[in-house]
Amino acid sequence: MSVAQELSGRVAVVTGATRGIGLAIARRFAEAGAIVGVAGRNEAAAAQVAAAIRAAGGRAFAARCDVAKRGDAEALRDAVHREAGPATIIVNNAGIARSARVQDTDDALWDETLAVNLTGAFQIIRAFLPDVLAAGVRGRILNIASVAAKVGWPYTTAYCAAKHGLLGLTRALALEIARKGPTANCICPGWVDTDMAAEAVARIDDMTGRGADAARAELEQMNPQRRFMTADEVAAATLFLATDAARGVTGQAWNIDGGGVMS
Repeated sequence: MSVAQELSGRVAVVTGATRGIGLAIARRFAEAGAIVGVAGRNEAAAAQVAAAIRAAGGRAFAARCDVAKRGDAEALRDAVHREAGPATIIVNNAGIARSARVQDTDDALWDETLAVNLTGAFQIIRAFLPDVLAAGVRGRILNIASVAAKVGWPYTTAYCAAKHGLLGLTRALALEIARKGPTANCICPGWVDTDMAAEAVARIDDMTGRGADAARAELEQMNPQRRFMTADEVAAATLFLATDAARGVTGQAWNIDGGGVMS
């Protein structure tokens, strides 16, 4: 079976699927034959993405979920069960990034960053884990982390802490479920050409006054290839890890950053 057909009939849930990396993953999975649950805080935006996937010949449905809210993970699971049945592939993509010096990181910024990037992923995993375990060797948990899960970046203390935590969660989970068949992995992008990167460029411009082009170039210099990654590149790696060919890959953290971090 080709990769283009590899996920035929399987139910995949993607959080934060209304834009950027999540949107690219939802499209890729649908092209590979999955029934995709497009989850996001903005229900209208999720419905638009699901409709576009269906218009292109794929299978998708929208479901509202704010991963930072207690109870939303269970509500999402119930909605997925009603629409398509048990989910065998879970992609935790929802995330936020805020910049602040440590002394300027107040409780609200810290709590929100960890709630979305770490606790939210944990709650989604816990809600869907029975489905994933029931899928055996075809069960997949895929967490979109960041190279900030492996290295520190200045002015992103909360974000780095959350992403380091997500990687630790993934590795512990992978060992816990290994004998039951499913896998758990992290995908760790560097700077990706998405709205989140554009917001970072705007913040640097505001702080330095050097202009957006100079700010973008500064971020590109962090990548030996001197470019931003694309959301499609991240989606392609995520798709592979969801396929049967990746059955032996678990507890790993795949970097997609042009060689910027080699560990």
